[in-house]
Amino acid sequence: MSALARSVLVTGSNRGIGLELVRQLAASPQPPQHIFATCRDPEGPRGKALRELAAQHPSIKLVQLDTVNLPSIRGAVQAVESHLKDQGLNLLINNAGVSSHATLRSLDLQEMLSIFATNAVGPIQVAKEFLPLLNKAAKGMGKEGLSCSRAAVINVSTKLGSIGLCLGVLEAPMYPYRASKAAQNMVTRCMAAELRDQGILCTAIHPGWVKTDMGTEKAPLTVEQSVRGILSVLAGLSQETSGAFLDWEGNSLPW
Repeated sequence: MSALARSVLVTGSNRGIGLELVRQLAASPQPPQHIFATCRDPEGPRGKALRELAAQHPSIKLVQLDTVNLPSIRGAVQAVESHLKDQGLNLLINNAGVSSHATLRSLDLQEMLSIFATNAVGPIQVAKEFLPLLNKAAKGMGKEGLSCSRAAVINVSTKLGSIGLCLGVLEAPMYPYRASKAAQNMVTRCMAAELRDQGILCTAIHPGWVKTDMGTEKAPLTVEQSVRGILSVLAGLSQETSGAFLDWEGNSLPW
């Protein structure tokens, strides 16, 4: 089995799904040559598990990246470029995100704007700044069609952002989180349409309800199960699934 991609970058990789993505990628039989594990403070207390993982795998490179800070994103691009040298970046996984349980009565303007900045603006800003490296990968692979091994942007989404499903609003209103993820889904659709002819795949993935800090212990899925499924789905993506909204088992979800 060939590597999912020669180079992969994961945002928000210090915990939860992001950390497990880095762990499983590094431990795979054919790991990527470069795994760029990014988070806001890789040298701080919250980066401890990530640092310990990186010490075991030379393919993991720790990179500081705050998805709502443009100078930080541009600094990350430079750091990644220095490792890749004349190669491009094959796979960008926009995983960083924040939750909010605000109701219609409890939410305030600043919380709404902050959640939107991280969940909707962050992914598009990161993709924009890394686009030259994604383009370089798309052109340099000598491959036709779309795939994660050529060039791809994967946005980790949630079915709570599905307008078609509009699941469990009374049980979990979560207005800022739902609205920001619905906006992120539109970003995915737009990028898929715009970047298709450049050889770059774009897909939204719902990881399931997972036992993480965000998902809580009530969730039915372990992070290991979710990520195993996500990586299997990513390996099978093609031009037919660019612009799709899929879950961790590969099932299509309504927008």
